[in-house]
This record gives sequence, structure tokens and C-alpha cells, in this order.
Amino acid sequence: MPLFGNTFSPKKTPPRKSASLSNLHTLDRSTREIELGLEYGAPVMNIGGQSLKFEEGQWITESGGNVSGKEVQRLKKRNQQLEEENNLLKLKVDLLLDMLSETTAETHLIQKELEEVKNHARRKK
Repeated sequence: MPLFGNTFSPKKTPPRKSASLSNLHTLDRSTREIELGLEYGAPVMNIGGQSLKFEEGQWITESGGNVSGKEVQRLKKRNQQLEEENNLLKLKVDLLLDMLSETTAETHLIQKELEEVKNHARRKK
């Protein structure tokens, strides 16, 4: 038996009323339909001055040209093909430069040997 009665018995707090931030619940059905509309349409967003609309599973630009996702994929594929072709051409240029360097070095060696033979022939005379 406790000396001063029950040690701890807090009072129960009353339940809170849910405070809605929206005032749509106060409007009647017809007013809500007018405000919100029955047809919501396709999602639209504006990023960096470019308006995009979601249609048929693709984001399509509305302002500044109509480029669909399929067109973007085609352009990316073409870009990759051109990069591969560019890399191949760079490799060919490097190979040709190596061949030119080798041929130039061989030509210099042959010219040097020819000069030595000429100098040796002059000495014998």
C-alpha cells in the first residue's frame, strides 16, 4: 500500500479533431466537378522552359519541336554508330601514320647506306 496513494495515473487526453488543409470537403459535388473537372487529361510538366506531355507511354515535347521518345532513341543509336565509326577512322589514321613513319625511317636508312657506299667508292679511286 503506497504512502501517498497511486504513484502515477495521468489523465487521458481527448482525441484530436482532424484538421484538413484542403477546403474541398466543404464544396458540394457539382462544384468539385467544375473545379477539378471530370477529365484530368495527360500529365504535363514544364522543365527549363520546355513543356513535356505524357502520351502513350512517352514524354513528348509540346514547345520547341515534337521529338518523341522513339525519335530520341533513334538519334542515340545513330550517335553511337557515328562515334564507333569515328573511333575506327582514328585507328586507321594512327595506323597510316605509323606506316608512314616506318617507311620514312627505312628511306633515311637506305639513303645513309647509299651515301656510305658512294663515299667508300670515292676513297677507292
